[in-house]
Amino acid sequence: MKNISRTTLSALALAAAASLTLVGCASAPPSPTVTPIDYKACMVSDTGGFKDASFNEEGYNGLLEAKATLGVQIASVESPNTATQTDFDQEVGQMVTEGCNIIVNVGFALASTTATVAKANPTVNFGLIDSGLSNPDFSPLSLANVKPLQYDTAEAAFLAGYLAAGTTKTGKVATYGGMLFPSVTIFMDGFKQGVAKYNAVKGTKVVVLGAEGTDSSKWAATGDFNDQAKGKTLTEQFFAQGADIILPVAGPVGIGSGQATLDHPGTLVIGVDSDWHGIAAHAEYKANILTSIEKKMAKAVVAIIKSGVDGTFAGGDANQYVGTLANGGVQISPEHDVMYATGMQAELDQLKADIISGKVVVTSIYKK
Repeated sequence: MKNISRTTLSALALAAAASLTLVGCASAPPSPTVTPIDYKACMVSDTGGFKDASFNEEGYNGLLEAKATLGVQIASVESPNTATQTDFDQEVGQMVTEGCNIIVNVGFALASTTATVAKANPTVNFGLIDSGLSNPDFSPLSLANVKPLQYDTAEAAFLAGYLAAGTTKTGKVATYGGMLFPSVTIFMDGFKQGVAKYNAVKGTKVVVLGAEGTDSSKWAATGDFNDQAKGKTLTEQFFAQGADIILPVAGPVGIGSGQATLDHPGTLVIGVDSDWHGIAAHAEYKANILTSIEKKMAKAVVAIIKSGVDGTFAGGDANQYVGTLANGGVQISPEHDVMYATGMQAELDQLKADIISGKVVVTSIYKK
């Protein structure tokens, strides 16, 4: 080996250091900086708040994403669990007073407030998640500054029902709501249709408890979206009747259902709104989560805020957004800890394709 001078060694060391620096820069480029802009996006939650591990939190994540990616200013109000119509009116009015360019209201309960405040403030844009607008006589109302963001969750719930029917060991599954609003019963009805489809295909007789008959006003419900103890008690009643899979459509109340599975080995829960498996509030029973019926609300919230920033906002019923399997607005979560039966994923994939193509029709308020 030839002798190498000290000068040469120094040069080689510097070159090596430079090379490492370049490699480091290539593997970890600096994060892009979003320039703040003069546009204010705001949000008012339904009861349960923005840490409900479900509906409100999914919407709020969209507001935070809009701040991070678009540079908008944001403001928000969390409605208390005891919120009344007067509270909603005051909260949305506060957002108008604070100079919001767009206000996204989360939930059916804020529909009346949205209509009233939007009429009085035609230069402010509004998004309304999970509801359209109506007049006092319940006839449809369309306002140019209000864009409804709705979801045909029956399509995704259909897949969850099919999966539940193919997973149950007892031949009985169950579902319940918090309160029986259309945005709640659409989950339950789609779930029933999916179970019925599995029965028709396989010749089985899986039963759905909690949603018997066609009158959704008589289906099982806890009466609120906050009391987790009620969710646990009702779930235990269903388990006592032989059900081993439960679909709670009740926001944070559904946490009680998840907790009930811990006391009843072999039982499973289906999440709603977001993928429960990845949310800390559901961590203790995540091994018992069969799937979740997701509404990609964050995605829609970012899109509507961006339209306001770009000057392309378009409201009114003719421009309402309806999330479907086809546009990615709804979906079921992927397989996690609970292993599906052999061939089930392929059946779900085909069923999803058939729903998108129209070969299989899932009835709902959006598709009779």
